[in-house]
Formats: sequence, structure tokens, C-alpha cells
Amino acid sequence: MMIKPRSPHAELTHPKYRADIDGLRAIAVLSVVSYHAFPGWAQGGFIGVDIFFVISGFLISTIIFENLQRGSFSFVEFYSRRIKRIFPALIVVFIACFAIGWFVLLPGEFKQLGKHTAGGAGFISNFVLWREIGYFDNAADTKPLLHLWSLGIEEQFYIVWPLLLWVAWKQKFNWLTIAAIIAVISFALNIQGMRTAAVATFYLPQTRFWELLIGSLLAYVTLYWRNVLTTIRNKLIGWLGNIVYAQKLVVNENTLRNAVSLTGFLAIAVALALITKDKPFPGTWALLPTIGAAFIIAAGSQAWINRAILSNRILVWFGLISFPLYLWHWPLLSFVRIVEGETPTENIRIAAVLISIVFAWLTYKLIEKPIRFGKYSKARMIMLILPMCIVFGAGVAADKKYFFPSSQSLVALQHFDFRGYPEPEGEYIDEKYKFGALGYNEKNKVLLLGDSHSQQYRNTFAKLINSQVSKNRSLPQVMYSLEYLGPDDLLRVSNEVLTDSTIKTVVFSNFWALTYGSDKINYSIRCCGNALGGSVGGDAKHTPLTTEQMNEIDNKLKSAASSLIESGKEVYFILDNPFGEELAPKGMVSRSIFDGVQIKLTPLPKHKAILRDEPIRTRILNIAKKSGANVIDPYEYLCNREDCPSLSENGKPIYKDYDHLSLYTVTHLVHYLDFLILR
Repeated sequence: MMIKPRSPHAELTHPKYRADIDGLRAIAVLSVVSYHAFPGWAQGGFIGVDIFFVISGFLISTIIFENLQRGSFSFVEFYSRRIKRIFPALIVVFIACFAIGWFVLLPGEFKQLGKHTAGGAGFISNFVLWREIGYFDNAADTKPLLHLWSLGIEEQFYIVWPLLLWVAWKQKFNWLTIAAIIAVISFALNIQGMRTAAVATFYLPQTRFWELLIGSLLAYVTLYWRNVLTTIRNKLIGWLGNIVYAQKLVVNENTLRNAVSLTGFLAIAVALALITKDKPFPGTWALLPTIGAAFIIAAGSQAWINRAILSNRILVWFGLISFPLYLWHWPLLSFVRIVEGETPTENIRIAAVLISIVFAWLTYKLIEKPIRFGKYSKARMIMLILPMCIVFGAGVAADKKYFFPSSQSLVALQHFDFRGYPEPEGEYIDEKYKFGALGYNEKNKVLLLGDSHSQQYRNTFAKLINSQVSKNRSLPQVMYSLEYLGPDDLLRVSNEVLTDSTIKTVVFSNFWALTYGSDKINYSIRCCGNALGGSVGGDAKHTPLTTEQMNEIDNKLKSAASSLIESGKEVYFILDNPFGEELAPKGMVSRSIFDGVQIKLTPLPKHKAILRDEPIRTRILNIAKKSGANVIDPYEYLCNREDCPSLSENGKPIYKDYDHLSLYTVTHLVHYLDFLILR
């Protein structure tokens, strides 16, 4: 249907206030906060973000539909209200994060905070976070502004949707048809994306807009399909009466409202209970919380759950402060995690949540409410845009390293760098095997196979080859896998190169502790983190393998090494290099909100590390012995008699993170692989 515009009005009209929607907001925000603070018992809490999406889509579309119908819609007024709603609390949180980060973050971390601040101020956090996901990305719970990805999606929707509806209104197109088509396309992209690019599907707007459009469709149906709804309602009432009662009785409208509300409430409850971070999300799982939220809103404020529970004063109060609470809770939990250096105790997390509630109330009472509802609307809007631009500029400046946190003054910390390894100079792709290659002698090759503990040595060989090439162009060419290879892959690639006479030497170098997943070794996978629901609850843990599975890995590695040796190739296994929290740059400092960052060197005792690693070291040594392969032990070169130090003699970090060697180490200190080239 197409609505003819009425006479213009001075301001946008807004839908009648519903306390139950604020109560639903409270359910959403408390779910998210609980998940972030206590992921063990609130595993599905991240679905609160999806409930927010539906609420936002419903309210914002109701405003747009009604004002376009009345002829009173104004883009200036619409975005002015958005600025007054979003900017005040967001600016305060940005400033607080910058201030805390100045004292407790290392230079590399502060640089990342600057990038995330600029992304948040520009409402593109979802794109920024999507692009930086990778193996060497730091744990998600140490990103204080991670949760702003959802705000980015909402604001991108608010930019596209009003403009699209306005164009449709001008061209006399049907709003419902447009909303339905876009929602279906977005949902289809979401389903397809979960099969091919799950991270992108989680973060990108085109695979998330369908959730907001569920609210938009509900808004349209509520406003313009009243006659149709009445017919449907009457039929449902009759059907419900036949189901509930033995004799045919008339069921009143309240019964239907209560049934719809209860269905929505149960859908959200089931989502909270069943959806975990291990489920493919959003995908089809996101239908539970989004449809559930739509049912609760559709039931109306007179349904019993909406009236008695969601309109409860306590829930309404949390709903009113839901936006600043969402903004505050994650930075506080994240900074606590950073300062503690590990997952904080339950009492500390409880305290952080309570403080975030207090901050949210103060922000709402003293900042958000006066600015949003006070006088001089246009002046206030301008005065909000200016500080947001300043925040954006400060974020860019921090990202570009135009200024540094207070920890930069510590000499040793000046060398901390959390970037991934740069591409080696002179690298090219070997077309036959699709491996990275360095050097010129294609008749004499050294093949390096494994995971990131193999790739970390690329720059070692690059520097060695480049320093010797003018003296001896007969140096062997070094090839290495560009993908991380597990035991099955190592066996497959080994079989492929058996008949290649140009490959003289094969080196296996994996993070063997990770490969075997031994429960005797305490380690964390510092990977991409889990961004579910704007958050994650810490580092992923590798599931220990059974003895049978570990023996199967032994057999595959032994088979690969034996076959290569029988074909005339020389084979080496590189054991794990030292690893541990005390070796990582972040583990070499103590942090405090009051004292800032201080150096705290705690070397890893060599005997303790060897004892910890012994089960895996023994397996690799046995495989080498049975197959006839050689063994290289980094412990002999990176540790002294007593300890495995974290800093070199000139004060530079030996390790990049928990288990990888730093760029300085692999280019200046690692000489235990030189013989593979210089012989």
C-alpha cells in the first residue's frame, strides 16, 4: 500500500512509550553483561545483541514510517536525534578508555586502541575488527572497544534504511515489499556466509541487516495491517480455544496476547540455554532470539509477561541505562583482564560489573539525559560532533604512533612490537608446490614444513641468504609452506615431494605441544579470539587428545620422515622453542591504574620448562630415532644453564608472544639453522 503525505509538522513524531520494551532492553543488556563477565554460566548471553537489533529496527522504522506518512520526515532532525542519543555516552567512554590506556597499555596495545577508537568514532568497528582477525591477532578480551562492532552495524543500518525508505516513498513503492526482499536476501547471505566465511558473516552489515529488518517488518505490520491482523487474531483465538478447552469456548484477546508473549519469552529462554560460542552463529540459530523478541513486542504492553515482568520498575530502570551500561561494562572487564594479566577472579569481575552499572546510571543521569532532552537542540548537536571528531583524530594519531602511552618511557618496552612478521625480502611463490621460496639454487632445496613455528623462521633464512648471496650463489633455495600443516598435511606433502630430486633436506617444525594437545602442558592458543556477541570470553583452549589419537600422530610423522629418508633426503625435526606466559612481552610487565606499567622480569626456569615439555619432547625424539631423522633443540641455544630468559643481552624481547620468537630473535639470535644453508 502507498500512503499519501499529510501536512508537514515541525518535529518528528515518536511512537508511544512502552515500558515493556525497556524491560526487554534490560533482558538484552543483562544477558550480554552476564556472558562477558561469567561466560561459564551465561553461555548464550551474547544473543542479547540480536534482541537489541530487533528493538532498534522496530522503533526506528516506526518513526520513519509514521513521519513519511505525515509528510514530516526530516533527515536533519532524524540524524540530530541519533547524534544526541549516541554521542554523549560514547564520547565519555572513549575518553575514559584513552585515559586508562595511557597508563596501563604497552605501545603496541595503545596503537591498537587508537585504531579501534577511530573505528568506533567512525562507526566502522565491525569492518576494522573483521579485517584484523588472524593468527597473530591478540586475544579478543584484551580489546577494550571490541563491543562497538554491534553499534557499527546499527549505525550503518540507520544510514542506509531511512534513505531507502524515503526514495521508495518518492517513487510510490511498497515499503513492506522492499523490507521483505532485503530481509530475505540478507538472511540468505547469512546462511551462505556461515559455510564459507563465518567471521565475515558475523561482522558485516549485509549478513546482519535481516535482524533489524525483522523489527522493521513488525513495525509496518503493526501500523498498516491492522485489519489483516484483526482477521488473523480472530482465527487464532478460535483455534486457541479449540486447543485449550474440551468444549468450544470463546477465548478473549488477552489469551492470545499472553500466548504470543509467552512464545517469544520461551524462544529467548531456549536461545540462552542452547546457543553457545561453539554454535555456528548467527546462521539459523539467530532466528530464536530475533523472532522471540519480535513476538514479545508484537504481543503489546497488555500481555501479562510484558505488563507484570518486563514493565517491572527494576527491569525498566536497567532498560533506561542499557546503552551506557553496554558501553561501559566491556572496557572495564577488558582493562581488568589486561591489568591482571589473566582471567580476573570472580569477585573482581563482580566488582567490575557493579562499577559499570554505577557509571551507566551516572552517565544517563548527568550526561545523556540532559543533553538528549535539554534545550538548544541544534547547538548541542554541533557541540557533540566537534568532540567526536577530536576523538576520531586522536585515535588516528595513536594508530599512526604520533604519540605514545606513558609506558613508552621504559627503555626495554620501546622494542615491544606485536605486529605479525613482515614478508621476507626476496620471497616468491614456487608455482609447482605453491610454497614460499627464497634463494636462487633450484637444484638444491631445503623444504621447511609445519605451522607458525615453521613460518617464524622465514626471516631467519631470508637474512642469511641475502647476506651470503654475493659470496656464494650456490646456496640452497629454502621453501616453506604458506599454510599451516597438521599431521595429515605433513604426510601428504611428504609423499608429494618423495620423487623430487631437487629437494635435498626436509625440516619439520610445528608447535608440537599444540599438535598433540597434551593435558600435561598448560598453554593457550593466542588466535583470533571469539567475537561472539560483541565480546569474547578469553583464549580458546585446545582439547587434549586421547592416547590413541596421539599414537596416530606419531605414526603419521614417523611414516612421513621414514619415506623421505628412504628416498635419499636428509630430515630434521625442530623441537618446540621455550614458551610460556612469563616469556611473552605482556608477561614481562606489571600494570596498575595508579602506578602504570613497570618492568617485571620472571625468567622461565629451564628445568621446569623441560619437565613440562618432556612428554612431547620424548615423542618427537622417539619418532626421530625410529625413522633416522635428526633433531634440533632450540632450548640449547635460547636458554642458559638455569633459565630461559625473556630479554636478550641488549634488552630486546626474545619472544613475540606466548610461544613465538620475536622478529629481532629470528633475524639476529637464531643461528642453530645456519648449517642448513652454510655447508
